[in-house]
Amino acid sequence: MSLRLDGISKQVGADMHIHPTDLELAPGITVLIGQTLAGKTTLMRLMAGLDQPSGGRILVDGVDVTGVPVQKRGVAMVYQQFINYPSFTVYENIASPLRLAKLDSAEIDRKVREVAEMMHIEEHLQKLPAALSGGQQQRTAMARALVKDADLLLFDEPLVNLDYKLREQLRAEMRDIFIRRRAIMVYATTEPLEALALGGQCAVLDEGRVLQTGSTLHTYHNPASVRVGEVFSDPPINVIDGEVRDGEIHLDGGALRLPLAGSVADLAAGRYRFGVRANHLALHATASDDAAVDAEVELAELSGSETFIHVAHHGVSWVVQEEGVHSVQLGEKLRVYFNPRHLFAFDRNGRLVASPQRALSA
Repeated sequence: MSLRLDGISKQVGADMHIHPTDLELAPGITVLIGQTLAGKTTLMRLMAGLDQPSGGRILVDGVDVTGVPVQKRGVAMVYQQFINYPSFTVYENIASPLRLAKLDSAEIDRKVREVAEMMHIEEHLQKLPAALSGGQQQRTAMARALVKDADLLLFDEPLVNLDYKLREQLRAEMRDIFIRRRAIMVYATTEPLEALALGGQCAVLDEGRVLQTGSTLHTYHNPASVRVGEVFSDPPINVIDGEVRDGEIHLDGGALRLPLAGSVADLAAGRYRFGVRANHLALHATASDDAAVDAEVELAELSGSETFIHVAHHGVSWVVQEEGVHSVQLGEKLRVYFNPRHLFAFDRNGRLVASPQRALSA
């Protein structure tokens, strides 16, 4: 099966929710990554036939299905919320689409028990949803989608309302399930780490526009623009203006000079925007050629086993990602280190011209 969006757009009143978009999907996982209100849910609803586009066509195996209602398409969708029938047992929730399809009882029973075992809820088949934990309720909703053997499976941030450990567990299980399925699977997320964990292909969305498509790993390592780097980094990639001249990179008006090495070794003279991800900034030097930046603490955020330290350097805000719990004070002066080999370089229009991954693969 193939799914192609041909110039698809969605306008509501004067607001353009999805700008004209071309996108081709094949069996396997495609991750839609974008911040809240980027257009991920709208795009999936258009794919499913739940909403009609303002322009363009949706083609399945080359056949125009733009006006075909969702009931006549082989589509299943899982939402953020645990949407289950409260008066149905887990068994009946999972069986409901099969009963609508008028399968015989033996086939329904086989499929329900098979997918329940896959989702590790076989012991809960006779319970009502209210008796389940949040994770078990979402497993039930996912099982109901999977049992249909739909050609198109859509997952709209299905793990966002679960706790961290449960998300990690379900994400790993879903990746294994996706590998075994031949359907087109579209998974929406705001989290770069979740996109990387799922792998496959991806489309980066921002304000209703698809900014970049390609393999998830390649897109992460080679963001086509500053904006893609910001969307596909958590926290967003740190960016600072600079200039290449006299065989060096001059940052901060020339106060900080870096050698042309690694990913930026071949940059021509001129002005650029340089980016470095938060996990490549540190409070301690890790290599003899690390550059040092004097900064002042603006904020420190604890996130599980990591600390995100927001610092200011001559009016530019950067975020440092440090493993472990670090106690820093507002206004504290500290030194931040990074290595030039981890720099991204973008031209003055924000387009990628050099990345660490490109240098490694060259």
